[in-house]
Amino acid sequence: MIRRLFKILFWCVVSFFIYSILIVVLYKFVSPPVTPVMIIRVFEGLYEGKLVGITYTWKSYNDISPNMFRAVISGEDARFMRHEGIDWKAVRTAQRYNEIHKGKKKHGASTITMQTAKNAFLWHGRNYVRKGLEVYFTYLIEFVWGKKRIAEVYVNIVEFGDGIYGVESASQEFFKKPAKDLTRRQAALLAAVLPNPHRWSPAGPSKFIESRVKFIQGRMNSVQIPK
Repeated sequence: MIRRLFKILFWCVVSFFIYSILIVVLYKFVSPPVTPVMIIRVFEGLYEGKLVGITYTWKSYNDISPNMFRAVISGEDARFMRHEGIDWKAVRTAQRYNEIHKGKKKHGASTITMQTAKNAFLWHGRNYVRKGLEVYFTYLIEFVWGKKRIAEVYVNIVEFGDGIYGVESASQEFFKKPAKDLTRRQAALLAAVLPNPHRWSPAGPSKFIESRVKFIQGRMNSVQIPK
């Protein structure tokens, strides 16, 4: 009986690795039709008694303003072009901060690659299983996709508000223009709300969001973006 259970477990693990590698290779060339996060948000909305749709329009890298890539890298992961998926320097800094400031809001060290892995293949949560899978997919997409594809997927599937996914949908919703025409400030506004798009909106930026916009715009000229 135990031997049979181990055999089943072995083939489950093998199947997972085969599936994960195939789906990552597929998404290197094909845009994700939908993500687990999108589906989960729909069911969360139903549970809360509200209808949340999915507004999602894919745009290729060259059809998105470079301002958007500069803004998200400036706001979310300034070392994006230099790390290999996980920014261990930022991890150590966050650990030291959290040890010193116990009881306060914890600092994270999530990179754009890690967020892309989570948004494309997983779900939101803080348990060790999900975090382990996030690390696995992070290194996998760094190896298979490369920086340009990761940045492209990230800005296309990231959540900008209830049912609003990707920079094209957000640009049309908040600025009534395509993503390729975003100005520096508009791109910075979108990037500024990403830590909590359900609380903040580019349409009515608070003082805190304006301070983030100023910070992001101040970095935009100095960050590298994929070519």
